[in-house]
Amino acid sequence: MPRTLDGQITLEKTPSYFVTREAPGRIHGMSPDTKLIVVVRNPVTRAISDYAQTLSKTPGLPSFRALAFRHGLGPVDTAWSAVRIGLYAQHLTNWLRLFPLSRFLFVSGERLVSDPAGEVGRVQDFLGLKRVVTDKHFYFNATKGFPCLKKAQGGSRPRCLGKSKGRPHPRVPEAVVRRLRDFYRPFNRRFYQMTGQDFGWD
Repeated sequence: MPRTLDGQITLEKTPSYFVTREAPGRIHGMSPDTKLIVVVRNPVTRAISDYAQTLSKTPGLPSFRALAFRHGLGPVDTAWSAVRIGLYAQHLTNWLRLFPLSRFLFVSGERLVSDPAGEVGRVQDFLGLKRVVTDKHFYFNATKGFPCLKKAQGGSRPRCLGKSKGRPHPRVPEAVVRRLRDFYRPFNRRFYQMTGQDFGWD
């Protein structure tokens, strides 16, 4: 990380930090005062999105159901990373050994799409910044299905998520989705209790 001068905030974004066992110790060793922002979304939707991204890079993958459940429709396979990542309560437990809850802001991935200015406002507050990014800075891109930033003054064009975001998800049978919802429910509820936030995934 580069040195941060007075009046500056240094940000770094890596999705795998939250689920990497060694990350809390390394980050705490670098700076125990680090503020941590974690964007989470419904773990079932997240797993399907993860699968869609992998499928786009590796055509011919087994079906989502074949990967999500051992032996086709046996127990949920938590060894598969697309499933394991959504066990947010387990990952947070690892972080809370070193960082107090007050160092975290949990951002709802769903609200980031439905109310980007509201969620970005929470981030600005958490970082002690003046709220300069507001709803006037966003527009909804119907093609991508996500909000985009309007063109900055002097900028050449609006800023949207890259080509890897907003791709269509494969159709997953409702029975598979239901089983995964049931599987994640106790983990989600524990995560709600730990964070003091109900993300409404149940």
